[in-house]
Amino acid sequence: MNLTKSNKLIIGILCDIIGMGSYLIPGAGEFFDIIWAPLSLYIMVKMYKGTEGKVAGAVSFIEEALPIDFVPTFTLMWLYTYKLKKGQ
Repeated sequence: MNLTKSNKLIIGILCDIIGMGSYLIPGAGEFFDIIWAPLSLYIMVKMYKGTEGKVAGAVSFIEEALPIDFVPTFTLMWLYTYKLKKGQ
């Protein structure tokens, strides 16, 4: 995907909302996470290339597969890529 950093932020926020929203429907959260975890890995790897994208994809997969859906993984990766890493 060749996206601008603004588009990556918007898509990332939407993906974080989708991941966190899985618990809005009682009983459906676990089933939704089975589908969303690998999809979030795929999206993350496509959005962020290289080793960092693969690591972030793995973290996203694990975070979505476990009952800790409160971590905004996509937004944190955007902040790392465009704010923290830039200063190195």
